Amino acid sequence: MNQAKKESVLLIECHPADAHLITNALKNDVQDGLQVENFKKLSDGVERIHKGRVRGVIVDIEMPNGRGVEAFERLRAAARHVPILILSGLENENVAKQAVERGAQDYLLKSNFDHFRLRRAVHLMIERHATEEKAYFQQRCAEVTLACSGDAVIISDSAQRVTHLNGPAELLTGWSEAEARGHSLNEILGEAACDKQATATPAPTMVSGPREDTPCADTAILLRRDGVELNIKNCSGYIRDRNGNVAGTVAVLHDLGAVRKQTLELSHAAQHDFLTGLPNRSLVNDRITQAISFAERYNKQLAVMFVDLDLFKRINDSLGHAMGDKLLQQVATRIVACVRRSDTVGRNGGDEFVVVLSQVGHEEDAVFIARKILTSLAAPYLIDKKQLQINASIGVSTYPGDGTDAETLIHRADTAMYEAKKLGRNNCQFFRPEMQARVLEWQSLEGSLRCALERNEFTLVYQPKIDLATGEISGVEALLRWNHPERGLIQPLKFVPIAEESGLIVPIGQWVLLEACRQARAWIDAGLPPVRIAVNVSALQFVANNFLSSVRAALISTGIDPCNLELELTETVLMQDAESAVQTLRALKAIGVQLAVDDFGVGYSSFSYLRKFPLDALKVDRSFINDISSNPDNAMILSALINIGKSLKHRVVAEGVETEEQLHFLQQEGCSEGQGYFFCRPIIAEKFAEFLERGVTESVVH
Repeated sequence: MNQAKKESVLLIECHPADAHLITNALKNDVQDGLQVENFKKLSDGVERIHKGRVRGVIVDIEMPNGRGVEAFERLRAAARHVPILILSGLENENVAKQAVERGAQDYLLKSNFDHFRLRRAVHLMIERHATEEKAYFQQRCAEVTLACSGDAVIISDSAQRVTHLNGPAELLTGWSEAEARGHSLNEILGEAACDKQATATPAPTMVSGPREDTPCADTAILLRRDGVELNIKNCSGYIRDRNGNVAGTVAVLHDLGAVRKQTLELSHAAQHDFLTGLPNRSLVNDRITQAISFAERYNKQLAVMFVDLDLFKRINDSLGHAMGDKLLQQVATRIVACVRRSDTVGRNGGDEFVVVLSQVGHEEDAVFIARKILTSLAAPYLIDKKQLQINASIGVSTYPGDGTDAETLIHRADTAMYEAKKLGRNNCQFFRPEMQARVLEWQSLEGSLRCALERNEFTLVYQPKIDLATGEISGVEALLRWNHPERGLIQPLKFVPIAEESGLIVPIGQWVLLEACRQARAWIDAGLPPVRIAVNVSALQFVANNFLSSVRAALISTGIDPCNLELELTETVLMQDAESAVQTLRALKAIGVQLAVDDFGVGYSSFSYLRKFPLDALKVDRSFINDISSNPDNAMILSALINIGKSLKHRVVAEGVETEEQLHFLQQEGCSEGQGYFFCRPIIAEKFAEFLERGVTESVVH
């Protein structure tokens, strides 16, 4: 059987450089089951739309064969039910805004373009359109159901004695058909049961005179059999025989209270997120606009918070979208509990939330709420018997200092959120004008990082690990470096957080794993003794579905012994979902690789899980080794960490060894291995081969 053809996101862009950048950004990250198709001409894009299976369109508003709003209208005519994202230069922003007013989902300025914003805009475009389509479908279903199902129908004879009630009429009046048959219509509708003259009778008045064949509609009060008054719409008409005489009556009764309830439910669905029940983007914007009007009238301030969950993607990737949805619901509940009833919490889409603090006296008020949210979200979650943890980054903008309209305030809160992520996540930052430049720098690095693998800009350097008892080389760690063609050498601390946030850390980590194994094979082929090579594994890489298969593939393709590969994972990675981590670690041990906990002591692992994890080594963080002579607390902690490792029968590796004094302390405490500048700085593969061939003399460690 042939596989179903994928749906597409169309890119209509005549500039090759922009088209290449956008296509690369979306190639593997648009949506599952989608592909990107690029067209240089508007006419070609329109022709492709007519063929169907198009989920969304990204179009440059300035095309040689179609410009401005006219181009958009031409495209919209062909793609009436397909969401459209506009790309525009700063000089044509007004044109882009006009396109949004005429039906485009959103627009992006090329001057602010970056892969993260583009992917997010495309995801939100597709998600919002799907939500709108679902709401429209639900509304149509409700309308059809109301039209076909269900109104109460009562039929009576010429003397207005009831002959038939349908099911809805039984429910509406409280009479069964058997009980009602033969009773007067007015009695069934409540006149006999109610002496109040104000109670109207929905039945048509039987009078002689001119024939009236058109049913009449009116509102009335129906007194149900149990005494409850119902506001109904009554559409009644006569049934006449062939001679024109009244032979009976049909009364169709519609419960106006139920209609009003249904209308309110549909209105609520159109303005609220279907998953969390929070106000959606449209309603949040409206609430901000209202809050601005109030603040302006009474000379008040307001604050807008942009809350983005940190590394939420790994929850979806490792545990599935259903688990991710349940986590989002609990996150929404916690944020709502942190704010006042007069404030608004909305879901912007995905794992992004917007909080509107309608009245704040001082900036400290927003700081208090932000800290409250961060603390609440950081507490563990129990979902389907699994304990999860997630943090958030928060950006804050204030009115009137940072903007005077909803769009500007949200944008600047978003910019501040970028800063919070850059500063290590799980913190709150207020917008400052200089952040714009740093955000652009982040975005520029992300764009370059996306092309770095294809351009072979990454290299590995190697730092030996030394057996502190014998002085022999016991292993080596592969360390990633990025040689940017224009910026030169960029340190990992600068680009790794960007790679993690964008998801690029997964393909980069796979490259590091394979390249390290290839180099280990090359040293063996050169006649050097096998050496255990260590590779760092990121959180996203560890929970990726293909992680185990990528490890197997690297070992098989290079032919190195699995026991000579050591994977280093941080405590934070392992404890994110400890039970799942145990299963993955056991699968890795079954392959035969070595496992080590990196940065040991700075995370939050429990001793019970340290015993469960099938580990081979604990790598003590360098922060405990610094200043052990001048800081007795560091020395005590380091000694305790080494003893923990020894009690668990793990190798203990100390990183960051830089002085002879540190070396002697580690030897006295029985630390297994050391790594640091005292022995050797990170070096290229050829230099390490010389180092390995020469070995380390005993004088280094004695």
